[in-house]
Amino acid sequence: MESHISDIAHVIQLAVAPVFLLTAIATMINAMNTRLGRIVDRRRVIQDRLRDTSAPAHQPTEELEDELRGLQRRSHIIYLGILFLVLSALLVCLVVAGAFVGALISVDLAKAVAVIFVLAMITMIISLGLFLREVYLGVSTGSHIIR
Repeated sequence: MESHISDIAHVIQLAVAPVFLLTAIATMINAMNTRLGRIVDRRRVIQDRLRDTSAPAHQPTEELEDELRGLQRRSHIIYLGILFLVLSALLVCLVVAGAFVGALISVDLAKAVAVIFVLAMITMIISLGLFLREVYLGVSTGSHIIR
């Protein structure tokens, strides 16, 4: 009995780091979600301009349509980034659950937990790469300020 309590106490100590990782992932999801919201808002403004035939044309239609395509691409990249972050969070949760299950039923799940953790890191790396790509596109295309 004492062995199980100390095993579980050790697992709780080990679970602290993944919990901080989950906090970082949630912060990144929030940042990406904010960027996605700004992209959607900008897209609505452009679509309204394209529909409004009574207003004088400040920008050529082709320019607005090009910007819409760029915004669509950026929103797709951000969506994929969020998807990979959520997958990373789920994998981190599986790491914590696997550690507890292994301690509770006295099964060595160390290799499985390690593989799942590596997958969590890979999905987070992919997400960060997508985030960097979207930021680059946002800056390099000179995304217009809402006028």
